[in-house]
Amino acid sequence: MSELPVLPTTVIGSYPRPKWLREAIRLHKAGKVSDEELTEAFDDAVVVVMRDQQVAGVDIPSDGEMRRDEMVEYFAERLGGFRFYGPVRVWGTAYYRKPSVVGRVEYLGPMLLHEFKFAQHVSYSTIVKVPITGPYTIAEWSYNEYYKTKRDLVFDLAKVINQELKTLVEAGAKFVQVDEPALPTHEDEVEWAIDAVNEAVKGINVKVAVHICYGDYSRVLRYADRLKVDQLALEFANRNFEPLKLFKEYKYDLELGFGVVDVHTNKVEEPQTVAKAIRKALEIFPPERLFINPDCGLKLRPRRVAFEKLKVMVEGTRMVREELKKKGITTTSLKPIINR
Repeated sequence: MSELPVLPTTVIGSYPRPKWLREAIRLHKAGKVSDEELTEAFDDAVVVVMRDQQVAGVDIPSDGEMRRDEMVEYFAERLGGFRFYGPVRVWGTAYYRKPSVVGRVEYLGPMLLHEFKFAQHVSYSTIVKVPITGPYTIAEWSYNEYYKTKRDLVFDLAKVINQELKTLVEAGAKFVQVDEPALPTHEDEVEWAIDAVNEAVKGINVKVAVHICYGDYSRVLRYADRLKVDQLALEFANRNFEPLKLFKEYKYDLELGFGVVDVHTNKVEEPQTVAKAIRKALEIFPPERLFINPDCGLKLRPRRVAFEKLKVMVEGTRMVREELKKKGITTTSLKPIINR
């Protein structure tokens, strides 16, 4: 499937876990649920999440990252060279097991293959987006006790991410997303961090997006002509769509994954608000280079709110599609726009 409706709707990745899955995970940790039973619970949750996205009308779904507790921890657990010492407070009462690099990073085997294959099997769409945490963010959010420089660590991580992406593409993945929320963190590191992202996606000849949801976008956009990805998927709704003006200042020929619903609040937007934002983006971008998504993953919102936000996103997009249809614009392509 190379053609999609114009302004394809998609997700960034994560979605709220059903309450019964959270309970199954708790019982598994207490030794009251077997590994086999927990696997079944994860599988059932993916089916449910896919159904939510189908009913909402999302064109390109994900599996909701049901099997992932945290975006760095998940991969550090599956790569050689990492060790965990204990939980670190992230914000408020939220903790995660911050990993430490204690040896050379090694690729031990597929990390997302089962996740992708199952999602593909139960998906209502022939396209399933597969998010993977990028090399710079994994390094930035880990302790480094082995490498002389962060740069050395990041480029070794890029090599193992590249191996994983090639495994996914061989299995049939058509759309992958490298999550790099930390990319703009240190202004003096962005240039070489972009080179590391390029290393991670080298030879990946399917649609590739990079997702960023924190920091100053201008730090990345000044090097946008060096990025060898097809799309930047960015947070806009939470910033009152102000970053759109940056695309008038910097040369940018990639697609835009346009965040139109705020994942930091339980307030559900109106379809008309979404449509108005999309029209604003279309003043800068041709419709064939615009994908529509939430600002970020929805996992921290109540499931009802997450579902309603997806519905609003789709309804607002359909309003603008009807306007484009009158101009004869009805489809867009999934094909990569960058030769990697």
